[in-house]
Amino acid sequence: MNIRFRLILMNFMQFFIWGAWLLTIGAYWFQNKHWSGAQFGAIFSTMGISAIFMPALTGIISDRFINAEKLYGIMHILGSAALFCLPMVTDPSTFFWVMLINMFFYMPTLSLSITVAYSALKGEGLDVVKDYPPIRIWGTIGFIVALWTVSLTHNETSANQFYIASAIALALGLYAFTLPPCPPLLKRTSNKSLVDALGLNAFALFKTPKFAIFFAFSLLLGAALQLTNAYGDTYIHDFASVDAYKDTIAVKYPAIIMSISQISETLFILAIPFFLRKFGIKYVMLFSMLAWVLRFGLFAFGDPAQGLWMIIASCIVYGMAFDFFNISGSLFVETQASPEIRGSAQGLFMMMVNGFGAFFGSIASGKLIDAYFTLPNNGKDWHGIWLSFAAYALVISIIFPFVFRYKHNAALEAAIKHA
Repeated sequence: MNIRFRLILMNFMQFFIWGAWLLTIGAYWFQNKHWSGAQFGAIFSTMGISAIFMPALTGIISDRFINAEKLYGIMHILGSAALFCLPMVTDPSTFFWVMLINMFFYMPTLSLSITVAYSALKGEGLDVVKDYPPIRIWGTIGFIVALWTVSLTHNETSANQFYIASAIALALGLYAFTLPPCPPLLKRTSNKSLVDALGLNAFALFKTPKFAIFFAFSLLLGAALQLTNAYGDTYIHDFASVDAYKDTIAVKYPAIIMSISQISETLFILAIPFFLRKFGIKYVMLFSMLAWVLRFGLFAFGDPAQGLWMIIASCIVYGMAFDFFNISGSLFVETQASPEIRGSAQGLFMMMVNGFGAFFGSIASGKLIDAYFTLPNNGKDWHGIWLSFAAYALVISIIFPFVFRYKHNAALEAAIKHA
């Protein structure tokens, strides 16, 4: 079988697993279980907790002890078991621990899938830079298909979403053992220090003001990403309690509406080289922050009827909000960090966004919503919630250009020309 197709199938299932529940778990939590917002924030923090150290740990294991494709398969099989157990949980505390176990197994597979893909492509003599992006795009398609599957089968508030994800995780776990071997490349007797192995040497970048500021804003933007993942689908679902909106298409299939965000994401990736050449990396990052303001602000004033265009516009803007900071941020790290620690620096960037940012964003938003935006009937003041999130993003975007003093350099220009 063609290696490109095999890797496309791997990426499709990789993100199908996540898409089957990531945006719809809020609807399950609030409409099925009726547990609190603070507890829900803790559930979403499991992604941040696991992203802080699990990818580095599994990276060491695959570098030194076990084939990456085998470790990848084992992690998905164990994750499948955790997902299968979630619907059986009857209290929020246990739900937290089972979800944390699931994320311990899932989050490392994001980086392991890249390791496996790169190794397989190189083994076939293919160009990773040229051949991997068209393969990776099928991951986003898998995420979208999962959303549509859960929505069209009316499982957005049902525990079945976890069974669907579990089944695909098991299938991918078994499929992984058929992928080309990706053996460890470091000898067990390597004298590489633990600090180097864990990528902790990259923390020295915090001594440099431009990196310290960049990583701080990475954390803040990572928190914004969790807000939209956690509450977007639930927000649309809540319109079902309003007679004027309960029969609208958006309320019947909110996950499909939310999938516009992922479709937009694939399109904005193509626009990044133009924006980088035209405006520079600093302003591309700023556009991302302003896009978050629009993302939340449009949600605040939208509705599933006459205001549906605002919700759709918010989903379209998401592509810019997500892609522009993540891609330009990784390019900033690539061109500014020393060659010997670029890999560690990229890991630190992702740790700040998906680790610490996700953790603090999840916990803080849950407590904020419980304290100030939960109504006596346990409903949510979504207008106030989204406006507060928009204000948060606006403050970040106002401060950023004044404290992040950065200009183009030759290395960045060269990277952009080849983007």
